[in-house]
Amino acid sequence: MDIIEIKVPALGESVTEATIGKWHKQVGESAAADTVLVELETDKVTLEVYAPADGTISEILQKSGSNVKIGTILANFTPGKIVEKAVVENATEKKEEAKTINTTTTSLTPITKTHGACDVNEFISSANKITNNSLTKNREELRAPMSRLRQRIAERLKNAQNNAAMLTTFNEVDMSAISQLRGLYKDSFEKKHGVKLGFMSFFVKACSQALQEQPVINSCIDGNDIITKTYFDIGIAVSTPNGLVVPIIRNADGLSLADIEKTIGELGKKGRDGKLNIDEITGGTFTITNGGIFGSLLSTPIINPPQSAILGMHKIQDRPVVINGQIVIRPMMYLALSYDHRLIDGKEAVTFLVTVKECLENPGRFLLGL
Repeated sequence: MDIIEIKVPALGESVTEATIGKWHKQVGESAAADTVLVELETDKVTLEVYAPADGTISEILQKSGSNVKIGTILANFTPGKIVEKAVVENATEKKEEAKTINTTTTSLTPITKTHGACDVNEFISSANKITNNSLTKNREELRAPMSRLRQRIAERLKNAQNNAAMLTTFNEVDMSAISQLRGLYKDSFEKKHGVKLGFMSFFVKACSQALQEQPVINSCIDGNDIITKTYFDIGIAVSTPNGLVVPIIRNADGLSLADIEKTIGELGKKGRDGKLNIDEITGGTFTITNGGIFGSLLSTPIINPPQSAILGMHKIQDRPVVINGQIVIRPMMYLALSYDHRLIDGKEAVTFLVTVKECLENPGRFLLGL
């Protein structure tokens, strides 16, 4: 059969180059159709290139770490039947080999030795060498190139700091109401919808409400123009083995809590597996990041350009608060809104954050559209 050239596929809008990651199959290895042959890292996502048919890689033309453009030939692939290598163990032969093993019993005679001063000094000297070696071992420095995705993350974050007049405002929210709501209905919710009821869906709904009331937060700067989006595509920052990605929940304002939880679960899994496509991580209007899952109590998140604001969630922690003149313990969370002060004034930022707080502390009102 004719050899098939495995080429770099289209990489998505505005992406023309990729870095070769891991080769999953080597020369001479059989691969079934649609088996992953190699990973390509772009500045946005990791893409997988699949076997076009059953067959074998006959030649690899580009090694891991190489930068390649769209259309570059990665490998030559020879279609054909897959020959499985069977490992057959001959039990009878093993038994015969076992019979030939000569086991002998050796009697051990205790050896008595009188240790002198020179033996003690030698022991101390040896111990000092071991101690000194333990202080100097494992001090090598390891160097590895940054992945294309990590380079792009670094570039975008630095550009955000350089170009935006970034400011952060803080507030705190009492999570009692949502915690009680989850406690009452989480089992029936999961049984009906097939997904767990988390905190993030409440935050997405609360932010959707606050964005409608403060549309400038859902805007961005383009040259000397301000572009205000009338739709609400909210990005959820997800930590993956390859770096931070932000999959987008489209039209979040029109989704139910169950729809949001399902979408978050699906996109989160795809992100951790490196299977997000370009459309799923581009075009967001606002971002939420949750450092609380790692234990963070307070942080100042960096804006995800070209967006103008980002909300930071943090760890829920029991703290004493004063309610109606009484000191009580409540599950509290700090919220942080970082925003571009070139576009958004303090009044609008604070009002947005207060709206989010009120929605979360009184979830019945905003869930009922009140």
